[in-house]
Order: sequence, then structure tokens, then C-alpha cells
Amino acid sequence: MKSVLAIRHVHFEDLGAFGTVLETAGYTIRYSEAGLEPIAPSDADAADLLVVLGGPIGVYDDGLYPFLRETARLLERRLAAGRHTLGICLGAQLMAHVLGARVYPGTAKEIGWAPLSLTQAGEQSPLNHLRDISVLHWHGDTFDLPAGATRLASTAQTLNQAYAVGEHALGLQFHPEVEARNFERWLIGHACEIASVPGLSVAGLREDTARHAGITAVRAAHLLSDWFGIGHDADVQPKVKA
Repeated sequence: MKSVLAIRHVHFEDLGAFGTVLETAGYTIRYSEAGLEPIAPSDADAADLLVVLGGPIGVYDDGLYPFLRETARLLERRLAAGRHTLGICLGAQLMAHVLGARVYPGTAKEIGWAPLSLTQAGEQSPLNHLRDISVLHWHGDTFDLPAGATRLASTAQTLNQAYAVGEHALGLQFHPEVEARNFERWLIGHACEIASVPGLSVAGLREDTARHAGITAVRAAHLLSDWFGIGHDADVQPKVKA
């Protein structure tokens, strides 16, 4: 049976629109809760797709959160074997770290909806589905481009927003998977962080999500379908709910 293993750090940062597409395409999804459920390397190896999701900690916090080292070892095995691996936010940072790149705090937090600037390689990649739309950014850390990786997208604040390693690994610093119907959980879970960023507000994030999340979820479905080879059947789409 086709399977996906997703490593989740906080409950509301899940697969979102990606999960809907994968389930509709016949994939069984298993979430592993980071720090609570040790993952056998054989389980990670066997999954058709390994996804490492986002979370409010840093790669360099592995002294406080030793499970990050376990995730890094699983990623190292997957990447060395050329198996499909997707990293989102913290996941993309962990992938970059495993590939030898430096991960470090950015100049400021980048939180909110804004478009990407695609590189020439990005325009010719599955990320072309995100052209001219806004995606959700929610991070404080950034990373150098790993050796052998191809930069696919940037923003004015963050040079490395997306990168690919061959055709099997994709790192996304931003969050294309977020759905409007679940976004209130983000606002609650990140309440303290939102309050700490000047000019950022719950009301503003809520309004921007209602405006942008629907089209982004649909485009994200096409991105994943192209990259993972699912296809674009009419029924392989997220159910968009404002």
C-alpha cells in the first residue's frame, strides 16, 4: 500500500491541503509526533514519501530537543538513498543542515502572506504553480543553500525560500499547505509570537488568510502532484473552505 510518514512537531502544523491530495490519491498517511514516538529507521525507509513538518524550534536547539538528532539521522538516510523527501519550514531547515548547510536566525521574523520570487529553475519546476500568488511565511530562522541543491524561490527578506536536491528532495521554507478552515489553530498556537512582532495582528492575519488561502491550497495541490507524480485528476484537489 502507498504510504506517507509525516513527522509533526505541533498538532496544528499538519499536512493540510497536501494531506487531502495524498489521501485522495490512495496514500495512507501516518503522523509521528516528534519527541513522543521514536521512529524505526526501517519505517522511515519504507514510506513512499517522508515529510518533516514545521515547528517553533530551531535546528540548533537539539541540546534541548534531542529528538531533532533522530530526525536528522532519518533524513540523512532518506536523502542518501534518493527517496522522496519533503521538508516544510523546520523540515526544510533540518534537510539543509543534514546536507551540510548552516542554519541560523534570520535578521527578523518573516510572518504573513506574501508572494515568492521564483528563480529561473523555479519557473521550470513544480513551484511554477505558485507564481503570482501569496503564500504563508512563518519563520525566524534561515539557512544557506546546501551544496548540490538548486535554489527555486526567494523573498526580499529570505534568499533561500525553496530548494531542490535532484528530483527526490524538496525544501520549502514557507507554508503552501495551510488551509483557511484550520488557520484559527495557528492564531491560537502562535498567540505569544504574534503579540511579540510589531505591526502583526491576529485580525490582519485572519483577513489575509481568508483572502489568499483558498487559491494557494489549490495551487499547492498541483505543486505536490507535479513533484510527487500524482497527476492532476479533477478529484485530486483540496476541498477549499473559507
